[in-house]
Amino acid sequence: MKTFELKGSVREALGKKDSAKLRSEGNVPCVLFGGETPIHFYVVKADLQKLIYTPNVYLVNLEIGKNKQQAIMQDIQFDPVSDEVIHIDFMEITNDKPVKIEVPLEVVGFAKGIRAGGKLQVEVRRLKVMALPKFLPDSIKIDVTELDLGQSLRVSDINLENVTILNGKSVPVVRIMITRAARAAATGDTKK
Repeated sequence: MKTFELKGSVREALGKKDSAKLRSEGNVPCVLFGGETPIHFYVVKADLQKLIYTPNVYLVNLEIGKNKQQAIMQDIQFDPVSDEVIHIDFMEITNDKPVKIEVPLEVVGFAKGIRAGGKLQVEVRRLKVMALPKFLPDSIKIDVTELDLGQSLRVSDINLENVTILNGKSVPVVRIMITRAARAAATGDTKK
């Protein structure tokens, strides 16, 4: 899995006033959970752009003062009006404890059904998975080459080694929709 380097500074004071002051200075308050005690820190907002506004999922190498931790982003809070990041929760990870995370899907191949006039519809963009950090994939590749008109691929059809998919097994991930043109071609109806 891809990693992202992020430097933070320990917060001296906590509370709404201190958080508002940090935000006005171009920083984002954060908390690191999962250790013995939560660590309150802040990071420069500009450093977060490539971490947040991307379809990729990263293991974050956090450097908070002299401490170095590996973590994942657990929760992000956005301002409802300005859509600015106002708070992030990180979860500390260890190599021996499974992690739950959402991983993006990557559709590969050119389906038979598309050649026959169908349309590919992606129902799910990310899947929730659980695995040890060393087995977490960057993305889940789904090959749709063999899908024909009206067929779909479900969560139960995806097999990943050392990774457990937590979504419902019957949930469709991608399907080939039958378009009007494909239906007309199949029935031989060529009225205009």
